Amino acid sequence: MERTFIMVKPDGVQRNLIGEVISRFEKKGFTLVGLKLLSVSRELAEKHYEVHKERPFFKGLVEFIISAPVTAMVWEGNDVVVSARKMIGATNPITAEPGTIRGDYGVNIGRNLIHGSDAVETAEKEIALWFSDSELVSWQQTITPWLYE
Repeated sequence: MERTFIMVKPDGVQRNLIGEVISRFEKKGFTLVGLKLLSVSRELAEKHYEVHKERPFFKGLVEFIISAPVTAMVWEGNDVVVSARKMIGATNPITAEPGTIRGDYGVNIGRNLIHGSDAVETAEKEIALWFSDSELVSWQQTITPWLYE
């Protein structure tokens, strides 16, 4: 089973959308294996966004992510990385399809509610950055045989 990292950003937490995000992933059939609400340190934020370090928006990303609590999650399932990205929608909520999280709830590109890993390799790095092994639970839902062949 594949895993992905999902984060409800400060705007999503402030707007009480944590439950909505969790509900969508549960209804899709994915398994929640890690969950925590936290205030992000500057160091963690900079590590998370280090791929953007040389871009002009890096400082704004860091400042935003440390401005209020976030909800960090790890979800598990077949092709969960690609599927989660489709569920999340385009980075810019204006161009995100209706029915996606950003399309339904996003306001603008700077307040797009949610982050999701963009590749299996990225997911592995992000999960290791945000969670220790002891914070992740391996388990199988009883519904699993009804979801996967």
